[in-house]
Formats: sequence, C-alpha cells, structure tokens
Amino acid sequence: MNQRLTAVIIEDEKNISSFIESILASEGYRTFAAFTGTEGLSLITSRCPDIILLDLGLPDMDGIKIIEKVRQFTHTPIIVISARTREEEKVSALDQGADDYITKPFGASELMARIRTALRHSHRDSTLSPVYSCGGLVIDFEKRLVTLDGQVIHLTQIEYKLVSLLARQAGKVLTYDYLMQQIWGPYSDSNNQILRVNMAHIRRKMEKNPAEPEYIFTEIGVGYRMREE
Repeated sequence: MNQRLTAVIIEDEKNISSFIESILASEGYRTFAAFTGTEGLSLITSRCPDIILLDLGLPDMDGIKIIEKVRQFTHTPIIVISARTREEEKVSALDQGADDYITKPFGASELMARIRTALRHSHRDSTLSPVYSCGGLVIDFEKRLVTLDGQVIHLTQIEYKLVSLLARQAGKVLTYDYLMQQIWGPYSDSNNQILRVNMAHIRRKMEKNPAEPEYIFTEIGVGYRMREE
C-alpha cells in the first residue's frame, strides 16, 4: 500500500462514492470526494491527485466537459465510472482524454486492476522504455524490430506504426478515430475499414490464433487495446 497516492472521486451518488472510497482506503489511498463537477475541478487543482475517478452524469455539468477542462492543464489518469453503456459515450470520453471507462455496476477487483493499469501507463509515458516485451512478443522501438518467440515478424510500414502505437500505450483503449488520425493524418476518411484490414493482417502475422488474440484485443465499437507488459 502507498499512503502517498491520492484519488479524487467525482460522483453524485453518495452510496457509490462511499463504496469507491472504502475500496481505495483499504489499498492505502488518500481520497477526496466531490458530488458536483465544480467541486471536482476545485479538488483536482488543489489536491493534484494521482488518479481521478469520474462519473459522467453530474448535476451541474457533463463529465465530458470535465475531461476537456482537466486535459488543458494535467495528464493525470482519468477513469470514467458511468452507467452510460452506449458505445458513442465511451468513444467520446476516451477521445477527450479519459484513460479508461468502467460501466456500472463494477467490483472492487476490477476497479483496482483498472487503476493500477492507468497508473502504470502514466508512469510509462514519463519513462518510455525502448522495448515492449510481453509473453513471446518483443518490440524493439529503436531497432524497429518485432519478434515472436525469437522469430522476426515482417510487418509493413503501416502495420509497424499501428503495433508500435498500441504497444507504447499498452493497457489503454485507443479509439478507431485516434488510430486513424495518428496513422493516416487528421484529414483521414472517417471510414475505418482500412484500419480493420491492416489489423487483420497484423493478427495473422502475430497471433497464433487470430480469432482468439493474445496481444491485441478489440473493444467492440470503440477501438483496440494492446496486452499490457
């Protein structure tokens, strides 16, 4: 447990807020709860938390607006915890800068696993490793070399860019739009068929069973997530 880790919880349902606080307290976190977006923004600026847990349906403003405002001044991980299940809501939150999205109801183990992933990803951003290694898959970013069980995987330039982008943010969902803009530019066609085709080719080369991938997972209707190291 790390007593120095701090979490801000922005949730207007007090029973859920208390539930989250109790989970985090048992793991040694200091917690600060807000029941409105305005209170939440104030706590974020004053407490400089390590993690932000955010509900979208707040009484004074939509949580998406809070993500937009927070991303103007900090890269602190944001995990959305919401009853909204529509794919469009998830995509919007992730595109605006949320690190993850949990749908209510949820359990303590899932919440802590997501928090640990978000914190590791945040740390990785500040200390970028020159190598991604997970199971038998190794990606050497400096050499631009991908190997699986010691065998070189021959990827096209576009395929390598996709794999590299996902690996550098392993554990985080990258939306279709984000991937399209990063690889094909800000004016790329909104039709993501070319992305799906390239991903199918990558899986045939990298996955032992493309139908049951071990490394790159599809978040249906949202995007892709690389298995964390």
